[in-house]
Amino acid sequence: MLQNEKVCFSGVQPSGNLTIGNYLGAIKNFSTFSSEYRCFYCVVDEHAITVRQVPADLRRRTYETLALYMACGLDPEKNTLYVQSHVPAHAELGWILNCFTMFGELSRMTQFKDKSARHADNVNAGLFTYPTLMAADILLYQTDIVPVGIDQKQHLELARDIAGRFNAIHANTFTVPEPYMAKTGMKIMSLADPTKKMSKSDENANAVIYILDDRDTIIRKFKRAVTDSGSEVRMGEGKDGINNLITIYSAFTGKTVEEIEREFDGRGYGDFKLAVGEVCADALTPVQTRFAELLADKAGLEQVMKTGAETAARAAYRTLNKVKKKLGFVV
Repeated sequence: MLQNEKVCFSGVQPSGNLTIGNYLGAIKNFSTFSSEYRCFYCVVDEHAITVRQVPADLRRRTYETLALYMACGLDPEKNTLYVQSHVPAHAELGWILNCFTMFGELSRMTQFKDKSARHADNVNAGLFTYPTLMAADILLYQTDIVPVGIDQKQHLELARDIAGRFNAIHANTFTVPEPYMAKTGMKIMSLADPTKKMSKSDENANAVIYILDDRDTIIRKFKRAVTDSGSEVRMGEGKDGINNLITIYSAFTGKTVEEIEREFDGRGYGDFKLAVGEVCADALTPVQTRFAELLADKAGLEQVMKTGAETAARAAYRTLNKVKKKLGFVV
């Protein structure tokens, strides 16, 4: 790593099928950073086990998530792509940072409250300390920017607080990361309940557009999307459904809200829903084709994992050893 080279880090859980929310809010934008930053993109399998997983499914989805990274334009020659559990420094720094994280900070995390409610039979310590492991993921690489959606912004703020606290005690240890939030597509909402975020774990499959949904399924789901009693394609208060569809259309086409409103002036919701479905399907078709090719080459994916883990480990252990020395560990 060059001394003044800036670093970008992000991670995606291999738990469930990824949605257009994951695509538009994160993965689609990742490739744009590789010209300016040294990029680390991680399949965060250790985070996934905060809720119960079927081992064979988790293993399969780890390969699939890596393949999706690459299908969405991430070149392993220009980006470090790897699996979290292949770099033990993540878990090791996670424990150390637990000792610099306050109980009250973790208890205020919105996602802990939400997941505790959804998984009341398994409110484990990992679910509680998940944000500290996320902080370790980021801080290990002396990360400058983290592409995040609105739902992860609170966790990044905690990572910044932990870095600042550690630096105040042991000076010049961690870079304090900054969030990068895309201007559009930051938070894609459910098609069935547009007051809620689109979630890959939603029990209603019609509420979610998955990256790997086929064209007919995508268009059918958009046609069924909940809107309101009006007919004008315009952003407005209390129009959560149409606002969400405009956001999705804007994210896929690059058009502004004003341009979209002019384009569909005098046309109804039916026309607009079909148009949103078509631009979404058009954008995802090449991703799906490339994904199938990559997934068929398991040995190729394993080589990317191996090379990526070796590169990531070298950078991670530089930071980890620095931390250990500052703490007084014998290194």
